[in-house]
Amino acid sequence: MPSRFPEWLKKKLPPGGDIQATRGLIGGLGLNTVCSSAMCPNLGECFARKTATFMILGDKCTRNCRFCAVEKGRPSPPDPAEPARVAGAVAALGLRHAVVTSVTRDDLPDGGASQFVETIRAIRERQPGTTVEVLTPDFGGRFKSIDAVAAARPEVYNHNLETVPRLYRRVRPGAGYRRSLALLERVKKKQPGVLTKSGLMAGLGEEFGEIKQVMADLRSAGCDIITIGQYLQPSPRHLEVREFVTPETFEALRQAALEMGFRQAVCGPFVRSSYRAGEVWG
Repeated sequence: MPSRFPEWLKKKLPPGGDIQATRGLIGGLGLNTVCSSAMCPNLGECFARKTATFMILGDKCTRNCRFCAVEKGRPSPPDPAEPARVAGAVAALGLRHAVVTSVTRDDLPDGGASQFVETIRAIRERQPGTTVEVLTPDFGGRFKSIDAVAAARPEVYNHNLETVPRLYRRVRPGAGYRRSLALLERVKKKQPGVLTKSGLMAGLGEEFGEIKQVMADLRSAGCDIITIGQYLQPSPRHLEVREFVTPETFEALRQAALEMGFRQAVCGPFVRSSYRAGEVWG
């Protein structure tokens, strides 16, 4: 692991007032955000801008991905009132673009797809002018679940590949590279008008050429938008950073993605799959 953070990975914290207001509003509604659960380095910036990525279906994940700070364990049953509370938070924050993700729920027959559908509906009923982006797990490859969420027609359907195929066993045990690609391809075929999106982490030991091959695979699957950011180790229990990727390399990846035909490519040290999502989708 590199011994110290480079200058380009040092970020100033914004003033705390708006951060606490956003945190208080979300907490008061009994909601979770991936911003907090995944220890996102952009939390301060996003909360200060009164935006957040809502994490439905609880705060415990049934998988054990070795890069992720979200708590693992036995989750609670889905809360039927949660979609309405998410919609209430979207309204209170005045979001023009709402992003909804979830923990992986392999314990549920549909993987939690119905909760995504209800949340999309609730946001649309409460805030008709707000666009919706979902970032879903792979639903265990269940076509019925994938189709149900896609049929709700979020403006953006995001599912992250996270890393290159060679590293899947180490980084994403329980997931499958081809399964994730098939999900994105299926969404695009079933709902051509829905933008599809995927994200990757850099700095886990992948090669530049491997990332370019993932890009090519995503384009073959019809993926419209790609995000690539620096992996940062959440705790000593998680995978170590193998490399701090330079801003110049991220820019080269962005240019390569655009040349391949991606509608949007957002690449940089602090980029995350939902970072400034409202500015990316349109």
